[in-house]
Amino acid sequence: MTFFLLFLSSFLAATFVPFSSELHFAAIVENENLWLAVVFATAGNTLGGMLTYLLGWLAKWNWIEKYCRVKRRKIQNFQKVIQKYGGWMGLLTWMPIIGDVIAIGLGIFRSNPIKVLITMTLGKGIRYLVIGIFFID
Repeated sequence: MTFFLLFLSSFLAATFVPFSSELHFAAIVENENLWLAVVFATAGNTLGGMLTYLLGWLAKWNWIEKYCRVKRRKIQNFQKVIQKYGGWMGLLTWMPIIGDVIAIGLGIFRSNPIKVLITMTLGKGIRYLVIGIFFID
């Protein structure tokens, strides 16, 4: 049950729900297996990030301008960055706040989903591993 809740909290933290999974992860690492915690947290966080990516993939330009209140010029500037680095930007989706924006942008501009999945998993997994190492006695 512990790891299922970690998976769920990590999933929610990767969506637009204002929630942080790091504290939950750190608490579990103190009492449980580091590697299992990293796997479950990474899986949940990556799945949530890929859901955000999918929402970007399905989004329409007018929705983004209207509901997210982002001007088309900012979107076009972000497009240049994504075109330059592509799926490699998935490595940065672990970052608070900006990670969601990156995931949506990768979806909007149709970055390679396999590359995004791999880089997103790596970035999020490394983040949890580093946090876990700091909390091991």
